[in-house]
Amino acid sequence: MRNLGQRFVQYFNRRYQRSGTLWEGRYHSCLVDSAAYVIACHRYIERNPVRAGMARSAGDYRWSSHNGNAGRVFNTLLSAHPEYLALAAHDTSRHDAYQGLFAIDDEPAFLAAIRDATNGGFALVGERLKSALPESLRGRLERKPPGPRPKPNREAAQGSREIELDLELRPRTS
Repeated sequence: MRNLGQRFVQYFNRRYQRSGTLWEGRYHSCLVDSAAYVIACHRYIERNPVRAGMARSAGDYRWSSHNGNAGRVFNTLLSAHPEYLALAAHDTSRHDAYQGLFAIDDEPAFLAAIRDATNGGFALVGERLKSALPESLRGRLERKPPGPRPKPNREAAQGSREIELDLELRPRTS
């Protein structure tokens, strides 16, 4: 997508004798690990115009793939994702199952997780996969606080414990 975007901007700028960027920010994406996440991402994307107040429903937005996936229109631009195909064996049942997904509200925590993963370039994976990964890779799956990581200072930590103990053991004077 990045390469496509760069080439389109170059073409557009040459064609219209201009320079600079066409879009405000970079292309955002994230890796997802399971069928549940892929289907939830379909729902998230197709509901964006509704959340933005541009349409009353996902099917009302002209540029959405929702009507094609829901079987309301035939769209040659769509290619069925394996997770979409796994919703049902027959087209009619699959379309009904896909429409049924939109009767379910999105969990606010899941919306936040999708946004955080997409904006930060992190993988959107479940706890099962996270726990199966080596510790060295787990840190790359979620946002960390900004700034350098504090280095453990064992001597300072040991010293502070000793001071606390000394204070507790000293007799109090009035």
